[in-house]
Amino acid sequence: MENPPMRRDSQTSHLRASDSNREQVAALLGEALSTGQLSHDEYSERLDGLYQAKTVGELEILTQDLQVERHRPAAGPVSYVPGASSEPENIVAIFGGTERKGRWRVRRRTRALALFGGMRFDLTGAEFEAREVEITVNAFFGGVEIIVPEGVEVRCQGVGIFGGFDVPSAAGADPSAPVVVVKGLALFGGVGGKVRRRPER
Repeated sequence: MENPPMRRDSQTSHLRASDSNREQVAALLGEALSTGQLSHDEYSERLDGLYQAKTVGELEILTQDLQVERHRPAAGPVSYVPGASSEPENIVAIFGGTERKGRWRVRRRTRALALFGGMRFDLTGAEFEAREVEITVNAFFGGVEIIVPEGVEVRCQGVGIFGGFDVPSAAGADPSAPVVVVKGLALFGGVGGKVRRRPER
């Protein structure tokens, strides 16, 4: 990182960083990017440092040279739980239904198959393993609904054949929020979605 901010110890610097701490710093970095204090490259570098930080002191380094409001709680649109898992999660619904909701972990890659069945993925309370996650959905004579929180960018790259494949992106994507890439095929089925406000914790 070019010209990184200098460390300044505080009474809480030695404490282990929590998910809430990371959410607040991610929101502050997003604010600094939107006001021109950080370039996109600087923002990306500091966001990488955010996920590597283990203590509150390491997180404080990332924002202490920025003009941002620290007195108010920063409510990020999502929670991050960085992980090294490379194995995709496989979810199957055959002649039945399945649902993911609440505080569940979205892997870097998720593969879903709905065969004469239905699925519902509610991401509004989920924790994301990476800044970009990929969900591959194949719906054959079935239906899948994906609900995304406000501020999250969705890149819908699926195809519908005798069916529909359309997962909308939230307006005004937050730069600190993840990108959800949705791929796959809807054959005589449907893959859709909607945007919903993230519940307060």
